[in-house]
Amino acid sequence: MDRRSFLASTTAATALSLLPARALAATATAGDAALDALFIKIFDEGLLESPEGATGLGLDKGALAPLKARLDDRSLKARTEDLARTKKSIARIEAVKPETLSHAGKLNREVVLYSLNSGTVGPDKFGLGSAVRPYTITQQQGAYFDVPDFINSQHTIKTAADAEAYLSRLAAFATALDQDSDVQRSEAARGILAPDFSLDLALGQMAALRSPAPAESGLVSSVATRTAALGIKGDWARRATEIVSAKVYPALDRQIALIKQLRSTASDKAGLWRLPQGEEIYAAALAAATTTDFTPDEVHKIGLEQVAQLTAQLDTILRSQGLTQGSVGERLTALNKQPAQLYADSAAGRAELIAGLNQGVAAMQAKLPQMFIDPPNAPLEIRAVPAEIQDGASNGYYNLAALDGSRPAIYWINLKSVGDWPKYTLPSLTYHEGVPGHHLQLSLVAALKTPLLRKFSFFGAYVEGWALYAEQLADELGGYAGPIERAGYLQSFLFRAARLVADTGIHTKRWTREQATDYFVATVGFARGRSQREIERYCTMPGQACSYKLGHISWLRARDNAKKIMGEKYDVKQFHEVLRDGAVPLTILERLVEERARAAVKA
Repeated sequence: MDRRSFLASTTAATALSLLPARALAATATAGDAALDALFIKIFDEGLLESPEGATGLGLDKGALAPLKARLDDRSLKARTEDLARTKKSIARIEAVKPETLSHAGKLNREVVLYSLNSGTVGPDKFGLGSAVRPYTITQQQGAYFDVPDFINSQHTIKTAADAEAYLSRLAAFATALDQDSDVQRSEAARGILAPDFSLDLALGQMAALRSPAPAESGLVSSVATRTAALGIKGDWARRATEIVSAKVYPALDRQIALIKQLRSTASDKAGLWRLPQGEEIYAAALAAATTTDFTPDEVHKIGLEQVAQLTAQLDTILRSQGLTQGSVGERLTALNKQPAQLYADSAAGRAELIAGLNQGVAAMQAKLPQMFIDPPNAPLEIRAVPAEIQDGASNGYYNLAALDGSRPAIYWINLKSVGDWPKYTLPSLTYHEGVPGHHLQLSLVAALKTPLLRKFSFFGAYVEGWALYAEQLADELGGYAGPIERAGYLQSFLFRAARLVADTGIHTKRWTREQATDYFVATVGFARGRSQREIERYCTMPGQACSYKLGHISWLRARDNAKKIMGEKYDVKQFHEVLRDGAVPLTILERLVEERARAAVKA
């Protein structure tokens, strides 16, 4: 799951209660009502400063319709103002006395404060947008990367007013590019600059965005095609072409020139250790991403232990299938290349691959009632990552649906090379991004009737840990067809364990990009291209990759503890009801599950 900066920076979900909703209503206090009202006010204030977030949630309508014509302000001034606003929000919430709140209200207050305080660390302590995303421009970050995809896939066009708003955002894209350039120039002067290979990838993607003639740009065809399909009259293509030619391309040219200039000063060293305060930034990134206090050395050790355990399990399965020669990584690499495992490297092959993913989602959806009470069945689209950003994009990620239903959730898969996706590896990815993973968890949260500040958050270790746990649930539900697909599922776990080793290796043990890629190829058995894209992401998003396996471990530990406490009363469906409390830090998750279990035993 990727590209959730709005949810990460401006909202925070919270656990509602250990009690059913009807009991919660009965025990709510006047203090709870005041806190809820404050949450709504803080959310609304943040929403006004995040037009892209408003569109992402489908809230750019009615009184908020003017937001649909704007993009987020990416300037240093806006960063400073956002920090001040967050600190003010923290003070306002802290002023609500815990003794005036119910148990649920106290928990709400605790979780929201945790989220908001976490969001201040990057800008307040290090002068960065985020410790987890310390660089302004990389192969996966920057207006050049985000905005074209955003206005094409999330900006809906149903009326002429929507098309006009599109053109306004297209013009604002030039401003966003210049703001990024200004921030990157300022940060580079302080020694904060992505590694040279990251800038090379970014430059390649900028060139791809810049290469078409203005009239042939995807920025133009997006509005032209959609208005034509709906019969919305207007000279949209010509007007968009003029904006691209007069504003967007010149701003992009300025950014390309800047990055080329900065590229000559960039380091080939991959890790944060080379930056001013690099070790402190990484420790903060690891804490933010995992919501734990593990040290880098502890995370590295956990990763090595998990890799050893999973490698042994895979060895047993592969031997049972006659794959006995070489290391587990080498045998998986050989399996990846078997013709029976590969889709055709063509448009038809890609279409067949996506059709297979849709079939997998539908089959798993039918199994969900075995493990969940009233599981949601919200629409989910599966799309290939746009070609112009596929070189730097993640291998797979998920976009939340609009709250008003105007745009479905989207599960994106990077099909730059179909060879990266042997058939046996795809079910686990679908269960992770779709159901019972991100799509199920976030659809449940979206349906909660609570203030939006409480409803949404991005505690990555909770969200990604759940999605990895979901891959295991799929196994328990019989979602993998035979030993080879189950090997793909265990390879997915091995992949996340290897991340712990590689991420800490890069940022604290001075591993090079090549060294980390070699480790991935040898250990996980992924194709080199896919492995290198993963490693390049860890180089520019420190700590984030560690959230998956540490989160998974926490979910399993919580479930095992609930089983131990409840004995014969344990019910997996009731255990999964904790999802309806919203995302929380891992330490609070385990506490919630234990309290639920003890309450159930006494009932």
